[in-house]
Amino acid sequence: MHDDDILTGAVMEETWLTVEQMATVCTVEPRWLKHHLEEGLFPRTECVAGTWRFSGEHLRRARRMREMERVFDAEPELAALVADLLEEMEDMRARLRRAGLD
Repeated sequence: MHDDDILTGAVMEETWLTVEQMATVCTVEPRWLKHHLEEGLFPRTECVAGTWRFSGEHLRRARRMREMERVFDAEPELAALVADLLEEMEDMRARLRRAGLD
């Protein structure tokens, strides 16, 4: 188990993070997150009373995108596409497990 897994486990699923908290956990600048929000790269993100709220799902996505951008020097849109594909693969694997086909 990795430290990342602990932060995105069941407890994180019921907790919301602000932009500043999310940036700290992801080791990025808040402007990195704000830019990605403005570009629409965080689907299903909520803004409540002027405060963006991020879930554990968003945390996993942000870390994946940050890693793609850092390691492969990927453009944000490409990093988001890779994150989309990884999320879809995880969803499909979960469906297979539930159906007993894994």
